[in-house]
Amino acid sequence: MNAYKKATPPLRILGLDPGSRITGYGVIDLQERETVFVACGVIKTDTRQDFPYRLHEIYAGINDVISTHKPQAAAVEDIFFARNPRSALKLGQARGAIIVAAMSHSLAVSEFTAKQVKQAVAGYGQAAKPQVQHMVRLLLSLNAQPSEDAADALAIALCLASHLVNQTR
Repeated sequence: MNAYKKATPPLRILGLDPGSRITGYGVIDLQERETVFVACGVIKTDTRQDFPYRLHEIYAGINDVISTHKPQAAAVEDIFFARNPRSALKLGQARGAIIVAAMSHSLAVSEFTAKQVKQAVAGYGQAAKPQVQHMVRLLLSLNAQPSEDAADALAIALCLASHLVNQTR
């Protein structure tokens, strides 16, 4: 084995948790099989504005995150069943704005269901949000608990990282 083996550069992954009011984002680096926290936060829309304006806020916010952190891959949570059809439509439109923003930066976008994300992070597809937040904090060795939306976005990024690691086995 060569002691001077060249290390592969990290793969920067952007996880996105869509919402029409609050969109979470999380950025991690995947190097070899290790994940490292880079950043997380939320994009809050002005709920006093018309919905098309809010979609533009989401799109512009994602563009800013991508320009700042320069990810090479993105993952977004797939739409889940919603009781309110109007809410589901708005969520779908927010996802569309997110996906278009990511693809306009030539990012490959992976989609995962909430069950897949929970399974990858907590080992249980029905894990509650506090369990997901706790596991994200542990897996990324965070000093503080991220907000619920940011934790969900980091979990989505971790899900893509896990998926990529499992593909190379």
